Amino acid sequence: MTATELLKSTNRAEAALLEQIDLKQLPKHVAVIMDGNGRWAERRHLPRLAGHRAGVKIAREVIETCARLKVPALTLYAFSLENWRRPKAEIDFLMRLLREYLKKELPSIHRNNIRLLVIGRAAQLPEAVQRDIEMGMRLTAQNTGMKLIVALNYGGRAELVDAFNAILDRVRLNGLAAFRADEQTISDHLYTAGLPDPDLLIRTSGEMRVSNFLLWQIAYAELYITDALWPDFSREKLLEAFLNFQQRDRRYGGLSAHHETGNGAR
Repeated sequence: MTATELLKSTNRAEAALLEQIDLKQLPKHVAVIMDGNGRWAERRHLPRLAGHRAGVKIAREVIETCARLKVPALTLYAFSLENWRRPKAEIDFLMRLLREYLKKELPSIHRNNIRLLVIGRAAQLPEAVQRDIEMGMRLTAQNTGMKLIVALNYGGRAELVDAFNAILDRVRLNGLAAFRADEQTISDHLYTAGLPDPDLLIRTSGEMRVSNFLLWQIAYAELYITDALWPDFSREKLLEAFLNFQQRDRRYGGLSAHHETGNGAR
C-alpha cells in the first residue's frame, strides 16, 4: 500500500509529497516540540487560550497522520515543568483542555489501535488529570499500533535526576558495592525505557533550541526546525519534514556512506 492510499484524502501538494516519500524509510520515533500557540493567537489579536485550542486540532491531525503512515512512536511535548510559571488562568485552561481532549479523542485513539503513554512527573498534576491519564493508558495498554507518548509536567534534566535516583535506590537496596552504570543502565531507567530513541525532532516557531526536551534520547536525532507556528503546522508541513528526513545522510558520528575513506573527522 502506498502512502497516498494510507492517507485517504489529500490535496495536490500533499499528494506530490507522498509520491516522493518511501514508507520504509520513515522515522521510527518522531518527537515534536509544539511551540507558538501564544504567538499565533497574538498575531490574530485573539486571547492566548485560542491559540492552545487551535494547537489541539493540529495535534489531532499529526497523530492521525503518523498513525496512518505507521510511524511506530510519536512523542508530543505538551506541558513542561517550566510551564507552571505561566498565569494560573492559563494553566487551569490547559489542564481542562487536556481533559477535554482525552474524553473526546480517547475512543478514536483506542479504535485506531494507538497506545497512549505519558512521561514526566505525572504525580504532580491535578488529581482529576491523573485519573484521566491512568484511564487512557489502561484502556489502550494492549493496543499494538503506534505509541503516542505525551510529555506532561516533563523536563529533560528532571528525567535524568529521576533516573539517577532510581539507579541509586536499586544499588542501595541490593547492596551492589561494585556496581557501575553504563549507557544502557541509564536508558533503562528513563521515562522512555523500552522505546526507541527519537530519530527525528521537529520544532515549530523557528526557535533554535531543544527546551529541555528528551536531552539524553535526542543525542543522534535529526533536527527539523520550521518557522511555522504550531497551529499552522499542517499535514503538508509534516510530510515535508519526513521527506527532508529521508534526504539526510545519517552518520551517528561516523563516516557517511559516501565518504568511507579520507582523513580526519567530518
